[in-house]
Amino acid sequence: MSARKKMQVPLLDLKAQYAGIREEVRVAIDEVCDAQYFVMGPKVTELEASIAEYSQCSDGIGVSSGTDALLVALMALEVGHGDAVITTPYTFFATGGTISRLGARPLFCDIDRDTYNVSSDAIRTLLENECDTVDGKLVHRPSGAVVKVLMPVHLYGQTADMDALAAIGEEYGLPIVEDAAQSIGSEYADGQRAGSRGTIGCFSFFPSKNLGAFGDGGMCTTNHSELADKLRILRLHGGKPKYYHAVVGGNFRLDALQAAVLSVKLRSLDAWTEGRQSNAAFYDQAFADAGLSERVSTPVTRTGKRHIYNQYVIRVAERDALRTHLGEAGIGTEIYYPVPLHLQQCFADLGYGEGDCPESESAANETVAIPVYPELTRDQQQYVVDTIADFYS
Repeated sequence: MSARKKMQVPLLDLKAQYAGIREEVRVAIDEVCDAQYFVMGPKVTELEASIAEYSQCSDGIGVSSGTDALLVALMALEVGHGDAVITTPYTFFATGGTISRLGARPLFCDIDRDTYNVSSDAIRTLLENECDTVDGKLVHRPSGAVVKVLMPVHLYGQTADMDALAAIGEEYGLPIVEDAAQSIGSEYADGQRAGSRGTIGCFSFFPSKNLGAFGDGGMCTTNHSELADKLRILRLHGGKPKYYHAVVGGNFRLDALQAAVLSVKLRSLDAWTEGRQSNAAFYDQAFADAGLSERVSTPVTRTGKRHIYNQYVIRVAERDALRTHLGEAGIGTEIYYPVPLHLQQCFADLGYGEGDCPESESAANETVAIPVYPELTRDQQQYVVDTIADFYS
């Protein structure tokens, strides 16, 4: 590395974000403490309405985490033992884990190389080559499982190809659960927002997300009123009225403190997204100006889509050595995700092996996320680019 002055550039700086909203958050927390209403209640109801409107949906159902949003969504669609859910192997573990927890089988389809989102062509190939309709049910021939749901992931802040996925869902009679944990406010090419085109949308408010709580939290969105009612019942142990249980649900309630914090943060979300988009555009140009276009593949945004850049992920050669180099220079990075789900040990019984999802495996070996949070300075960003340029020089 050159004699350039060393800087600290964390992958994410939540302290900088908090500094700008501290007083508003304190007031909101005090209101909850004064009311002593900590689980569900008016703060949760307020957030549900706001997130539903923001995501262009009729209903929002607050839950305890993004993982539980996926879990209760699949429960509402009656996914269980002997069933299968089509999804991507290139995602956070919760996507596949929630399927397995219900006794169902994840069917992994490879991703699009440029966007890292699940490939609609791969899904169609699976359906055409491995599935049959038997007695009105769509059956995965190799496993005998009944295919019940499509579950795409809108990875890194850009939506999957919902036009193609919606067409597949309609053709095969499959509801769609959108894993939008990283993509609140992202938009499809038609301007509709993540979580609004599928049957149920699932969001995470983990602290590192663009809209992050002060702990765990999540939300389901839907435009189907009957499903919304079902989700509300399932999150409260399946009881309606209280203490009367026609179904078995779970404890998926959202805390009022988290809802209060999120309602404050939601007011700044679009400004923060604009900051991330501006930082992404700077990186795109700075890497080109540094002559790194052949060395660094920057994120691809499909025409017309609103990318919110939950992460800014680059594809590079010598990824692990570069990451070490950046760490030594004080720059935070992360690998999302080093082992795709089809190769995870806990899914070995599904029978997948290396080479079954080559694009996912390639992404796992070649990509790294660099800082893109809105409070980054241009000097910090240029330092990141220059440090990467030093490595390849």
